[in-house]
Amino acid sequence: MSTFKAFLATKQGDQFAASFEQIDQGALPPGEVLVRVAFSSLNYKDGLAVTGGPGVIRKYPMVPGIDLAGVVEESGSAEFKPGDKVVVTGCGTSESMWGGYAELARLDGEFLVPVPESMTLKQAAGIGTAGFAAMQSIMALESHGLKPGGREVLVTGASGGVGSIAIAVLANLGYRVAAATGRAELHPYLRSLGASLIVDRAEVAATSSRSLETQRWSGAIDNVGGPTLAGILRSVATGGSVASVGLAGGAEFTSTVFPFILRGVNLLGIDSGRVSNARRREIWARLARDLPLNLLDRMITVEPLEKIRELGGEILAGKIRGRTVIEVSS
Repeated sequence: MSTFKAFLATKQGDQFAASFEQIDQGALPPGEVLVRVAFSSLNYKDGLAVTGGPGVIRKYPMVPGIDLAGVVEESGSAEFKPGDKVVVTGCGTSESMWGGYAELARLDGEFLVPVPESMTLKQAAGIGTAGFAAMQSIMALESHGLKPGGREVLVTGASGGVGSIAIAVLANLGYRVAAATGRAELHPYLRSLGASLIVDRAEVAATSSRSLETQRWSGAIDNVGGPTLAGILRSVATGGSVASVGLAGGAEFTSTVFPFILRGVNLLGIDSGRVSNARRREIWARLARDLPLNLLDRMITVEPLEKIRELGGEILAGKIRGRTVIEVSS
């Protein structure tokens, strides 16, 4: 029986362990489609999963890796045939289903999306869950009335994956984008993606005795949470919306009802995991249309799977810029 390389996480009692293993193909969980994985990516949740952090892996043993892009080898699904290029993003992979940090993956067809013809497998992995969530956030803001031509749209966690792709898409669509970051050395990078204004993240997260501040943002995509989200809500303009997509700065925040009852602000929760396949395809079609691939390429750094533990620690420490693509099969 053939084997494949995988980064396998295990747990005995409270003892977490992870190592590279050669696994029999027959040990793969059941699924309709067998995919030869070419690339995965690195997301914040991946950093937690590979370092034994809480809240991601729900059962063991587990192959982490929320995202994967590869080629179909075998298929029992009418939607896919051998040779098709497919992408999977955050649909339970690395939580309850084996994910992308392995040379092979077996999944049901409902979790797979065809890679848009304009994209390579590396670019699809570079978008991954981060880019998918960024586009999902933009579409949610649009559905609540956001249009180009008004005040700036604020993007927090701007130098990370969600932030980088959100800036590139928004700027391409004609929005003026304010990028919030605490890394001064990345200002040129953020401007190269289309940010028209750079804001210090400490300014956005600063505490205030006021329930409302000067109306500043037409909308926002927040990947940070905590005091940052509270600060944004105080400063969003009347009728504006905030897409909440991450918690790098904390899961809890304190606010008042005044942004909601005096300015009609909308707080939109973005769950990129529980999305129907039809909706996933719509989001990927928008990414293919609205994300300039030359800017995506500028965000991407390719690293080997063998470095995944080190990279997991780096993303948790806020040291990763843009998107890190993990090369799984050469």
